[in-house]
Amino acid sequence: MELRGNWRIPTEILAGPGRLAELPGRVRAAGLSRVLVVTDPGVAGLPFFASLIAALEQAGIATAVFKDVHPDPQLADVLAGAAAYKAHGGEGIIAIGGGSGLDCGKSIGLATATSRPLWDFEITLATPALDGTIPPIFAVPTTAGTGSEVGRATVVIDTEKRRKFILLHAQMLPHLVILDPELTYGLPAFITAWTGMDALAHSLEAYYGDFYHPIADGIALEGMRLVKENLLLAVNEPRNTAARMNMQVAASMGATAFQKALGAIHSLSHPIGARFHAHHGLTNAVLMPYVLAFNRPFIEARIARAAQALGIANGFDGFLSWVLELRAALNIPHTIDALKVTPDALEDLAAEAVADPNTPDNPRPATQADMLRILQAAMAGTLTGLGD
Repeated sequence: MELRGNWRIPTEILAGPGRLAELPGRVRAAGLSRVLVVTDPGVAGLPFFASLIAALEQAGIATAVFKDVHPDPQLADVLAGAAAYKAHGGEGIIAIGGGSGLDCGKSIGLATATSRPLWDFEITLATPALDGTIPPIFAVPTTAGTGSEVGRATVVIDTEKRRKFILLHAQMLPHLVILDPELTYGLPAFITAWTGMDALAHSLEAYYGDFYHPIADGIALEGMRLVKENLLLAVNEPRNTAARMNMQVAASMGATAFQKALGAIHSLSHPIGARFHAHHGLTNAVLMPYVLAFNRPFIEARIARAAQALGIANGFDGFLSWVLELRAALNIPHTIDALKVTPDALEDLAAEAVADPNTPDNPRPATQADMLRILQAAMAGTLTGLGD
């Protein structure tokens, strides 16, 4: 491992119950008077949202709302949002919601600053120049999973190709983040579970990525500890403020850590989500033990250290058992047929997974045949032989 790296630590974060009330003042302090609020229809119908819009207007901030965001943001969503931003004369963007709302808001910011096709900003390509500056983005997550609030990347679906593109630009990093656990109280238990497993997947893949980044390693370990100690509490006690707060922090930590690396969990999850519209966090949760078993020869010692830090006995085997037990406690299905994945799709999914930009960062090199083998195991529900 080369002792060399280029590292970024995220932006300013306001964390704690009730911190959403500070947003209008912070928008004014940034010198903005016209903003586009980007969210999804579900969040737009919640009581806190109407209160926030009223508070922004009372602070003298002219506000337009764009809420036409699909559960997985599509290019059409982004372009429509950029048109709404320009029609409003926007000076900044407030992105509120789960990963879809946040990714769409950030992508709208990118679209307002370039005349290029957004696919030119795919993470696998050299970042091209912008026509202008991406407007300041204020990110307010209402789930605890994706960590998009602290990231420079977004995920947008190309509906024609049925493919998820990862777009990257440093200016998409939000200007300010608000982590307010009160916004997550009303989440259904299954969404809390699925998004929490997404946070775990981020820290896990970041931790065992084979790159020199001790800062990310430390963040990832603490992120996993927070998930271990708080996810079940957040699911079973939905108004447990400490558990909700810690899960929001775990989500931001996972996304901070995965600037180091992601891997085959995400490589496989992306095409499944694009083709079968499965929730990203759920897909990560289903795939997690199979990818762990495949990677075992390359990560066993590292996972044993993580297990020790997390108070899990029996090294790699103990860690894998903990993952399986956590999935069961959260009612996560064990096989990908529960995601509506069909056997005839596995070859195409494997081809798309090996082309995913996260695949080169998987600690064990993975060919298309390897990806197919993982998918077949995840269809059959067997972990045996994957590490061979």
